[in-house]
Amino acid sequence: MKLKFFLPALLHLALFQLISGSPKMSMNPSSDDPIPTPWPDRFHALLYMNLSKGNLQMSDLWYDWPRGRNVNIFQKQLGVVLYDIEWDNGTSFYYTTGERDGESCQVMEFGVGIPRPDFMLDGARYLGTELTDGGFLCHVWGKAEFIWYYEDVVSKRPVRWDFYDGISSHVMTFEEGAILNDSVTQAPSYCFNQDLELKARRCIDDFCTVNPLTGNSDRALLVSVLDQ
Repeated sequence: MKLKFFLPALLHLALFQLISGSPKMSMNPSSDDPIPTPWPDRFHALLYMNLSKGNLQMSDLWYDWPRGRNVNIFQKQLGVVLYDIEWDNGTSFYYTTGERDGESCQVMEFGVGIPRPDFMLDGARYLGTELTDGGFLCHVWGKAEFIWYYEDVVSKRPVRWDFYDGISSHVMTFEEGAILNDSVTQAPSYCFNQDLELKARRCIDDFCTVNPLTGNSDRALLVSVLDQ
């Protein structure tokens, strides 16, 4: 088996590198508009994800801004577990482990780090309130016609975020301050038995990904899947 990367976008949660790495823009809100609550510096969230082609997966998300680390552990529906370890120096490791899923790895350099905790504060436009996901009343913001972000009006926690291509992520649990053990984020040795390719600004496996803000390719538009 080999790892293959293709559009449509994101991420993961990965997903937020585009917004995080983009130049800052003013929100220009009216005086009465609420603003998005910045993420805590550290949190653990379980996400239910519906990808644009109807594929489903769970994401075990561990965000750690002080350590410059963003981790997604994807459970494909009735499929493999895929590790996505992103570092703020622009390096990401995508790999599977074990006898069941096999030992596959792809290392990529993107030149853009993990999302800032306040990534939605710059350039977002307030769209009002909306009931979603079975009754959560949420403030909704859109940014660059790329992401729509839903935040619970009462708790200020994220409830869901949707991308322009139909990918939606729904927050099932949200635990502030949780820290993932460092041993989980250590890429296996077979990830280092390969040449590191710089792929941030090129097409990958015949799929081109373009940042609508900069015109360049970047990893915020990449979703990792396993091609058997």
